[in-house]
Amino acid sequence: MTNRKDQHIKHALAYQSPYNSFDDIELIQSSLPKYDLAEIDLKTHFAGRDWDFPFYINAMTGGSAKAKAVNQKLAQVAAACGLLFITGSYSPALKNLSDDSYAVRSAAPDVLLGTNIGLDKPVELGQKAVEAMQPLLLQLHVNLMQELLMPEGERAFKSWRTNLADYAQIISVPLVLKEVGFGMDKKAVQAGLDLGLKTFDISGRGGTSFAYIENQRAEQDRSYLNTWGQSTVQTLLNLGDLREQAEILASGGVRNPLDMVKALVLGARAVGLSRTMLELVERYPLDKAIAIVNGWKEDLRLLMCALNCRTIADLRQVDYLLYGKLAQANS
Repeated sequence: MTNRKDQHIKHALAYQSPYNSFDDIELIQSSLPKYDLAEIDLKTHFAGRDWDFPFYINAMTGGSAKAKAVNQKLAQVAAACGLLFITGSYSPALKNLSDDSYAVRSAAPDVLLGTNIGLDKPVELGQKAVEAMQPLLLQLHVNLMQELLMPEGERAFKSWRTNLADYAQIISVPLVLKEVGFGMDKKAVQAGLDLGLKTFDISGRGGTSFAYIENQRAEQDRSYLNTWGQSTVQTLLNLGDLREQAEILASGGVRNPLDMVKALVLGARAVGLSRTMLELVERYPLDKAIAIVNGWKEDLRLLMCALNCRTIADLRQVDYLLYGKLAQANS
C-alpha cells in the first residue's frame, strides 16, 4: 500500500489551482526613487527573532523514505540560503520511533529549523516533538476540511480549542498557528491572540489543495469541494486591523518574488513557500535550486526599490489595485 505522505507529494505536484488571487492585485510603482538598491533591507521579525529574509520554506512532508529525501534537500537549500525551514507534521515520528525522515540536521547541520504538529494532538505530544527536534518554532496546523475529507481523518474537533490553550501555556518555543491552504478566518486569529499567541500563517487557497489531495484518495466524489476556502489575498484583506495586531505570515499559491512582495504589501511579516520549493528540489540539482532561491533575494530588493521601499515595514504603505474576483469582493 502506498504511504499516505507519498500520495500527498504525488498529488500536490499534480494539482494545478484554477485561480491564484495574486494575479488580481497590481502594485503601484514609483517613478522617482528615493533609495539606492544597496540600501534595501530585507530583514523582518516574527516568532521571537529577527530573520535576514522575508520568506521561508513551509511545512510539507515527513513520515516516509521519499519524504526524508525531500526534507533533506529542502533543508540543504534552506541552510545554504539562510532561510527558515519547517518540516511537515511530526505526528508520524511519534507513532514510529524509527522514523528518521525529520532528521535533517545530518544533511544540513546549520539549518534554521522549525517543525509542525496538528492541533488535534494534545500538548504532551507537542512537547515530545519539541524535545526531539529542538526547533526555533512550532507550527500548530489546523486542517478541518482536510480531516473531514480524509478517509482516515479526525471526526472529533471540540478538543482543538482546549489544546490551543494548553500549547499557549506550556510550550516554551514560539508558536505559529497555521492553516493548510483554506485561509484562516479573522475569528480564529482573534481567538489565538486572546490566548497569547502572536504569530499566524493564514495559508489561503491558490496553491496546494488538500481538499483535492484527499478527494484523489477517497472513494466518494466530493470534487466540488476542491476549491473550498478563501484565497490568500482575500484572507489577508479579511483580517483588517488584525494585520497590525498580530504577526501575520502568508502562504498559499506563492510562486515568485512578486507574489511575495504583494503579500508583504498586504501586511504579512514573511511569506511561506511549499509547492514552489517542492517543485524546485524535484526538478533541479541542488546547486541550481540554491542559485534560484538566492536570485529571489535580489529580485525582492529590486522590487522594493521600484516601490520606493527601503524596509519590509515600508511596503505596507504601497498603493495597489484589485481586479476580478478581488475587486468584486472588496468593492
